[in-house]
Amino acid sequence: MSDKGRAGRLGKRIGEIVATAIEHEIKDPRLEFVTITDSRITADLRLATLYYTVRGVTLDDEPDLDAAADALATARGRLRTMVGKQTGVKFTPELTFVLDSVPDAARHMEELLAKARAQDEQVRRVAEGARPAGDEDPYRRDEREDPTEDDDR
Repeated sequence: MSDKGRAGRLGKRIGEIVATAIEHEIKDPRLEFVTITDSRITADLRLATLYYTVRGVTLDDEPDLDAAADALATARGRLRTMVGKQTGVKFTPELTFVLDSVPDAARHMEELLAKARAQDEQVRRVAEGARPAGDEDPYRRDEREDPTEDDDR
């Protein structure tokens, strides 16, 4: 077993190695829009999980997630060899790739926030000219008290 600090540093280094290899060394067009977003490694340094996203060519274009997953599975052995050579650890960790769901969750949250802002704006517009039901000041006051007097309590 290794300490958490070493595992964290090794996980980060593996993510950097794989991201660089995908960008510069692996010539698969299906990996052109793949980005490694995070990497984690188990405490025994045997299994590295790499999280990735796939962006579309344009903002409206849906990325081909299946093709990217197939390309990563095909390149897994080559990427593992590169990781082994560049890290110098006794046992090269097995690489697994997981589609990162954080960008989709963030996009969904942004949509919900925009919807809430629109509803808040609608409520503000409706309440603009509204008058309170009943008296302007709904609190009872003792007419004998002078509001300018200070309490010495």
